[in-house]
Amino acid sequence: MNKPFILRLLITTAVIVVAVLLGHALWKHYLYSPWTRDGRVRAEIVQVAPDVSGLVSRVAVIDNQRVRKGDLLFTIDPARFANALEQARANLVAAEANARAAGANINSALAAANARHSEYEMYVAQAKRRQQLGDLIAKEDRSNAVSAANSALATWQQAKASGNQADAGREQALAAVEQAQVELQLAQLNLQRTEVRAPVDGYVTNLDVRVGDYAATGSPRLALIDEHSYYIYGYFEETKLPQLRIGDPVDIRLMAGGVHLQGRISGIAHGITDRDNPTGSDLLADVNPTFNWVRLAQRVPVRISIDTGKLPPGTLLAAGMTATIEVQPRAHDARQGVAGR
Repeated sequence: MNKPFILRLLITTAVIVVAVLLGHALWKHYLYSPWTRDGRVRAEIVQVAPDVSGLVSRVAVIDNQRVRKGDLLFTIDPARFANALEQARANLVAAEANARAAGANINSALAAANARHSEYEMYVAQAKRRQQLGDLIAKEDRSNAVSAANSALATWQQAKASGNQADAGREQALAAVEQAQVELQLAQLNLQRTEVRAPVDGYVTNLDVRVGDYAATGSPRLALIDEHSYYIYGYFEETKLPQLRIGDPVDIRLMAGGVHLQGRISGIAHGITDRDNPTGSDLLADVNPTFNWVRLAQRVPVRISIDTGKLPPGTLLAAGMTATIEVQPRAHDARQGVAGR
């Protein structure tokens, strides 16, 4: 063999070896390295709906505006609720007056009952004395004394019943006062809720309310994105899950300008929908009898927390943005590996 031939053979062999090694490295990188281009920016979204119904009299924000917790978003016409509050106050005053009248009635009934009791005791004592005198007093007078005592007893019992009735009336009047107080508090709350305010710091999105609109209770009129709740959902192939642990640092690169963020794995989903095994109408498994020849690895959601306080200046985060995610697995001993699973 001549030297040029040997040189060409060595070069060809080296190229093949490098290509094989490079192909193997790329195969491992794409199939097993803990990274994915399928990352999505997510955030907690509050659907803001009025707690009372009425005409919208004011809209204090514009679409995509940043607001702070407690800022006014829009106002429901408060006239009807102000009238209801005044009515509730009047009802409370009337209920308190009825309670005072019931208290006076029971005092009067108790006084009458005490007087009847005193009369009863007097007639009983008189009847007893006349019975002890025997024949010194006419039999008719003794009988009249007993009848008077019995009549006084009936009158006293009737007065006691009137007192009990007056006491029940007072309890009813006091219950009416408590009910009126609750209705007053509800009227105050309804009037307060005519001002719909931001429950969190965030950004107004999809503003769907105008002055003059009728806003119904519980019907969302805008979305508010919590600015402190941004996180990343990475959809990793199942072949890469064995390398992921909760707490692993993550390098995030947004498709919007290639901005780099830092994060950590905060959770790994423990289940996804099995599309090949839905539940049938009779609650039995409806197994698909045919399968594709090429079976792709399932993708499992992995939640990644990010520190929004350390974003690069000028970074815009929007829910739904795409990101490339690369996990930097930490060294784990056997016990940590089991704990992290």
